[in-house]
Formats: sequence, C-alpha cells, structure tokens
Amino acid sequence: MQNEYDLVIIGSGAGGAPIAHELARKGKSVLMLEKGPLILPQYQATTGVSGFRRDEALSTGAEKILRLDVANKGMPYYSSHVEPDLNDEPHIYRRADGSDDATIEGYTAQVVGGGTQLYGGVSLRFTPRDLTLAQWNNRPGAALDGDPNDEVRRAARDWPFPYATLEPYYAKAETLVGINGEVANQRKPFTSGDKYQKPLAYNPISEHVKAGMDALGMPHYRTPLAVITEDHAPSGRKGPQPGEAAKTAYVNRYGDPMGFKSSTWVSLLSPIKDLPNFTLLPNCTVTHLSSDGARIARVHFLAPDGTPREVSGRTVIVACSAIESVRLLKLSADIDRTGFAPRINQDGNGMLGAYFLTHCFGGASALVSSPERYDKSETLDSDFASDFCHADEFLAAQRIWAGAVIYNNTSDRALPLALARNYGSRDLDTIWQGFNQATELVSDALDAFLDHSFGRGLSITFMANQVPVKSNRIELHPSVKDKWGRPVAYIIKDYHSHDVALMNKLSGVCRDILVRGGVTVDIGSGAVFGKDELARCANHILGGARFGTDRTDSVLDPDCRAWGFDNLYVTDGCFMPTSGGANPTLTIQANSFRVADILASRI
Repeated sequence: MQNEYDLVIIGSGAGGAPIAHELARKGKSVLMLEKGPLILPQYQATTGVSGFRRDEALSTGAEKILRLDVANKGMPYYSSHVEPDLNDEPHIYRRADGSDDATIEGYTAQVVGGGTQLYGGVSLRFTPRDLTLAQWNNRPGAALDGDPNDEVRRAARDWPFPYATLEPYYAKAETLVGINGEVANQRKPFTSGDKYQKPLAYNPISEHVKAGMDALGMPHYRTPLAVITEDHAPSGRKGPQPGEAAKTAYVNRYGDPMGFKSSTWVSLLSPIKDLPNFTLLPNCTVTHLSSDGARIARVHFLAPDGTPREVSGRTVIVACSAIESVRLLKLSADIDRTGFAPRINQDGNGMLGAYFLTHCFGGASALVSSPERYDKSETLDSDFASDFCHADEFLAAQRIWAGAVIYNNTSDRALPLALARNYGSRDLDTIWQGFNQATELVSDALDAFLDHSFGRGLSITFMANQVPVKSNRIELHPSVKDKWGRPVAYIIKDYHSHDVALMNKLSGVCRDILVRGGVTVDIGSGAVFGKDELARCANHILGGARFGTDRTDSVLDPDCRAWGFDNLYVTDGCFMPTSGGANPTLTIQANSFRVADILASRI
C-alpha cells in the first residue's frame, strides 16, 4: 500500500461503498479500511465454497461468560464469526433503571459489505414528506397525540434538500445495487423511471396479507428487495438459473453464499476490486483520526497483526455505521483535545452524538390456522408493502407526526432453527436462549411446538420516523474499555411519548390487516418494540451527527462534510436528521452516490 490517497474510506457498507465505486472508476486513488474479514460468495471463492456459515445472525459459537463490570456480568453468551466478541468490544446500553448492560445491539456486522451482508434486503425509498417533517408539523392547525408540550413541532427538521435532489441517486442505487420490486402504488415519484428487476412469485401465505390490505382499501405493491432475480449486468452477477430459486431464510437472514443478495461487496466493490487505484484492506481497526488545523492529516489504524499504521488522504470518509462513527470521532477528540476536539464539537454545541435515532417500529404477528402450512423457501423476505400510512390525510386523521411503510415478513418462522428467535428471545444478545433455557421443550412438547409453528408464521411490520430527542445520544462510556483500551460506545436512548402513541396506532393497523385477511392473531400484536423488555435499539442505527444548514444545530453541512473541517465527511446513517418512514439502507446508498458526485468535483 502507499502512504497517501485521494480518498481514505473507513467502512465498506452502504455509506462507504458507493463513494469507492464512483471515485475509483473516475481514476481517483481510493483506500478502503474495513474492521471485519472479506468473506466471498461461492462463485468467487477458489474452492467453490463460500465462507458464510449460515449462522451469522444466530450467535452460535462456543459459550462464553461476560466478564465486564456491568449489570449483566456473568451472563453466558455466544458470538458468531461476523460480530465482535462481547468481552472484547461491547456496546453499553443504559437501561431504564439507570443500570448498564453490555450488548451487541447496534452492530450491523463486521465484515466487508457491513450490514448489507446480513440484512433482510428491504430497499424502500423515503417519501417526499419524510424529508419535510418540520414543514408538515408547523402547518396551521397541526395537532398530535402524546405531545402535551408541543415538543415534536420544535424537534422536527427538514432535510437540507428536497426529494427531487435525491431521486436520481435513488435510481442510480436501484440500478447499480440490483433490486427487485414494483413501482405501482408507491407514494414516491420515480422521475428517473423504473429500475427494478421483476419480483419472484409471492408465497401463498402472503395471500392473507394481500386480502387484508385490499379489504382495508390499502394500495399495495411488491416489496423492493436487494436481491437479484435475473442477470445483473452492472455487477456481472448471474441471477437464479432455470430450475433454481433464491431461498428465503438463507438469502435474507444470513450471509448469502450464492451472491444473489445485493450486498455492497458483490454489487459495488467487486466491480472495482481489480482496479490498480483501489485498495481494500480488511481486518483493520481504525483507532483515531488526527488533524492539522482544518484538515484531517492522518488516519491511524491497526493492521491485521495488530501493528499500528497510519495513512493520509486528501479526503477522509467515515462510514462505520452510526454508533461506531460517532465513537471514532469522539475517540479522536479525546486524544486531541486542543486541535480536533474544538472543531468536531463546534466549540461545545453538544451536537456530536446527540439526536441518536433508530425507528418507531413494531407490528402484529400470527400463526395461520391448521392445517395450512407453507414452504417458505419459495419466496424472499417480504412480499407486499403499502404506503397507505404515509398519506397526509392519514397523518392528520390519526394525529401523528410522520408516516410509515407497512410490509409483511414472509420469512417469519421459515426454518426450524429460526424458530429460536421467536421463543423466549428478547434481543440479539439472547437469541440463543430461545431453546437453551426452555427446558420444557423436550420430547413430545418440542415436536408439538415445531408442528404448531413451522411454516405457519405470518407477521406485519411498520417502519416509522422516531421523534428526534437531543438526550437520545451516543457517548463514550466512562469506565468500560475495549480490548485495545479505548472507551466503548455508550447508548442512551428512550422513546418520546408521541413515539409510543404512534406505535400503538400503527400496530393496530397491522393487526387489522391480519384480521381482515382471515388470520387469527393468536400470538398477539406488539405495540412498542425497542424497549428494555424487547430489542434495545435494533439495527437501524441513525443520527448522532446529523446534517443541516445551521452549524449550531448540526454536525455536518448539507454535503455531509463536518462543519469544522475541510476534508472530513460522514456518510453512513449518522447524517439523518429524521429516520424516515422506511428501512434506511437504500437512502444511505443514494445519499452516498450524491456525495460521490460532489467529491468528484472537489478532488
């Protein structure tokens, strides 16, 4: 490797890969540093066997015991090969009672491709309204439930550009990444045209969802998914051949050995991997950035053997996933308190790490009645989605501040092993407890559980904007350190009272879809997901370094450049001032393509 590059990009997921793809093809020298390993799909592996084990999301390694001085000390846990060991590099989550738990929540994945290697692939655009929530909530006569002090109106922020600015970059991402789905009935303009591949036939169990949405007058469409269903020329990938199918629980919920799922590795980085001006270094941990005035002068990292290294770039891109990006910037400020710190902290405006966001999310779930049972290897993660709850009329009638997409989870309870995620499990740390602690599930009882559950699960999920609250934030923990002696990320987060009202309303809509679709909701509908008793913060990790036009109210300018620096950009989900009413990956990719065009004119 060389010592100086046009761009140094930290992170290989949705925020970093589009910039590498675009700038390397324009002849710029690009170094990409990734903490995790490079795991190849089988068509790229010299042995013909992929390194993905199909256990990536289940934490099925050897049993370990948590040794950190936190409330859940002594708890047994299991690590997979694409997530950090909890003793080595935890996130610390502050519970509602003020105690601290170590958690792997908030890590999407440590692997080339980041979270795009493991996510379900739902790839929805945000609506124009998602980007103008301040305008909407400050209209005359606006009224909300669960907001007695009128906080939402003051907290809402518009994005620094309209949907029309982002639209061509959505189209570029849909083209270059490789997404299947349907345009009709979406509440987003597709000015640049339909770039989707054709969806596969939907699973028969989803007929219940389609019927329920029809009965409620909810226009629906096939859910856009980052999975190719035919040959994909931009990446050179071959789609499923005659007689083959993309298997649901293996493609969407694990690392995909076949390369059908459009991770950033197979779609954006593989096409440039042999360019002489592109260098990818996996298994490298960036420790901090150092500055010389308004410029980031050096990126400091540990090579795979632990040797300290440093490199410089004319431009530095931080795209580690929001929690770790904020942590890296705070660690750098902690090391250099006279140079780096005042610039990144904007002389103490308290914005770095503030307004951390995930989503308001939840839904309803059911088991279809016996004797119905469905082979869920015949479809992908979701079949139908609706933007019905995005309409301004719906928002006004329901007295909620922002809309939501609703879609079904076809792959729910797709495999016997995956049933463990739905039996007694409460968050990513304790998925393994589903069966291990269920001592009653033996012999005939286990057989009855599998017979009752397998191939019958059907759930509906919504994704909605969470109210930005400044006290929801990412800090450095005052005492817990990682294996390199650095403070770990400290997650402090709760839901606004309006979030709770919104989640209750939208969970009711989800339940109505199942009921009107002829399904008995015998598991119940979950109103508030994301509290202590369920997933802590989930893995739509957003905010913490939001962009805007006012440097006193944001960390980044509209181009995602840090206000206090000339050459530092942050392009993962950190930049979002609102979390959007849909899964965020496609929007992160689209914005990253937008920033790539800006950088092409500056470097």
